[in-house]
Amino acid sequence: MNILAVIPARAGSKGIPNKNIRIVGGHPLIYYAIKNALDSKFITDVIVTTDSDAVRIIAGQMGAMCKVRNPELCGDAITLDAVIADAIPENKYWDYIITMQPTSPTLQVATLDKAIEFAIKEELDTVISAINSPHLSWGEKNGKKIPNYTERLNRQYLPPCYMETGAFVISKRIVVTPKTRIGENVDIFEVPEDEAQDVDTFEDLRSVAATLEKQKVAIYVNGNNKRGIGHIYRALEIADEFYSKPHIYYDTNQTDPKVFGITTHELIPVNGIADLFERCKKEKYTVFINDILTTSIDYMIGLKSVLPDAKIINFEDDGEGILKADLVFNALYHENDLPQVKAGEKYYISGKTFMFYEPIKVKEHVKKVFISFGGADPQNYSDRLLRMITNEDYKKIKFVVVLGRAKYNVETLMDYNKWDNIEVLYDVSNMPELMSSCDIGVTSRGRTGYELAMLGIPSISMAQNQREEKHGFVCNENGFTYIGLNPADEIIESNLRMYINLSKESREQFQNKLLSHDLRGGRKRVMSLINGL
Repeated sequence: MNILAVIPARAGSKGIPNKNIRIVGGHPLIYYAIKNALDSKFITDVIVTTDSDAVRIIAGQMGAMCKVRNPELCGDAITLDAVIADAIPENKYWDYIITMQPTSPTLQVATLDKAIEFAIKEELDTVISAINSPHLSWGEKNGKKIPNYTERLNRQYLPPCYMETGAFVISKRIVVTPKTRIGENVDIFEVPEDEAQDVDTFEDLRSVAATLEKQKVAIYVNGNNKRGIGHIYRALEIADEFYSKPHIYYDTNQTDPKVFGITTHELIPVNGIADLFERCKKEKYTVFINDILTTSIDYMIGLKSVLPDAKIINFEDDGEGILKADLVFNALYHENDLPQVKAGEKYYISGKTFMFYEPIKVKEHVKKVFISFGGADPQNYSDRLLRMITNEDYKKIKFVVVLGRAKYNVETLMDYNKWDNIEVLYDVSNMPELMSSCDIGVTSRGRTGYELAMLGIPSISMAQNQREEKHGFVCNENGFTYIGLNPADEIIESNLRMYINLSKESREQFQNKLLSHDLRGGRKRVMSLINGL
């Protein structure tokens, strides 16, 4: 079977000058139509009809034939039917003629081949590319605007409405004349919406460029009771920053999927590193993000071997693997001499809801205390604080204690709600609202410390493990009172009593230190660096 693809590409585009040869996604616009035609398993010959020397050169270099179009076929009023008919060589019998517009660069060759197969199987005279785009629409009758529907329905319940795209028109040779390419037996072939973009305006050009240049992103993240689940929170936040839906991988040996909470992101379980690498081999990720604590040289070499073209970004990584990363963000650590390592609070990624809350107003007296030790609390600081605050001395102070998704003994600790001045909550979604209602805080040295600082809440902090002892931001110099790793109960309680009795002026001094850091701009800084790779 002989199938000819004809690609019309004249030079005289007025809306977008030099449209067909503009570089989009690293290639001239016409490149994509020619490549799809050449890569098709059904198309046997490709010819470009043009009056442009630049187009002719591009077509020739790619291996397509070229037809120099007569000037009388280059005017704005000339129909495409006449142009296509003129381009068909007479020295060969053709079963089908396929018109492929250079202005549809997002079309995939797999979709094109399915459409050709559909036309052949159904013995159709003509198949036209289209998208199903039902909308409530209006028309005009006797000078009056009237609805094109009898009942207002949500879009998903409206009848199909197929709109033609410029991607392709597949026609049997016998129906192609200078006046038509449409036979009697006609059907449409629905193409995915992201493959149906036609370039007619500069806005279309921007949209197509975004599609062709979009990143394919994967995130590998793990979190549990020992490791904490700040990694999980950050992975979900960073996933929202891309204009595509990342694949989020997690190791079932390390992470319970429940710690992700309710999310519509695509979570993919893997059984160890070998399984992760095997899956990555099948994908062409442009960006791969690790948020798994320390990485090794061997892991990073293995990852680069299966994803040689991907940019690899690591978060909160102080292992040797950072030497092989393209970019490392260590918001919890101090500065590093390596050029690819961006360290310090400037690169902290805040939860979106915190961006909408202003710092608290410091009150005359402390009336409410916020207590939370992240998603896991492996040192069981929550348990220790809850035992302390049942003391009669605290009955006039309200305590809000938040337990995270990875805390083990939640049901036991919920029993403390029987005290009138104690409220124990689990896995809350309104964290900034709860924090903002409090006067002081008690926390560990992870994500929650940054959140308290954003809201200007004077806080006591303690480390959960030796790794957290290295975290630099939550410290005395920045407005916290840091009391070390696993401090004695008497140290915790003495500091809690001191904070409860601090004057308004002293708490304002702490707040001023906390608010002297730009924690709200970290998300923008991080994404700017990632997108600049």
